Amino acid sequence: MDIKVLTPDKEIFKGDATQVKLPGADGGMEILKDHAPLISTLGNGVLSINTNNGTKNFTVDGGVIEVVNNKITILVEVATEN
Repeated sequence: MDIKVLTPDKEIFKGDATQVKLPGADGGMEILKDHAPLISTLGNGVLSINTNNGTKNFTVDGGVIEVVNNKITILVEVATEN
């Protein structure tokens, strides 16, 4: 899956992912390959991106996710890499 994580200031992650776990506004979500199209709001918590080279973790304070055809765009107000 192709994933981009953006803040208002910059792109903090771009690359391929095998799995994405994130804090949905109503609870945790997990996105895998061939996930159905989705637009959802995010809550506060940890965004975890699994790649072939390891896992990247970011603490986020809300945002929005869009999933379409194995392309994931995540827009967050604030993100801190853990």
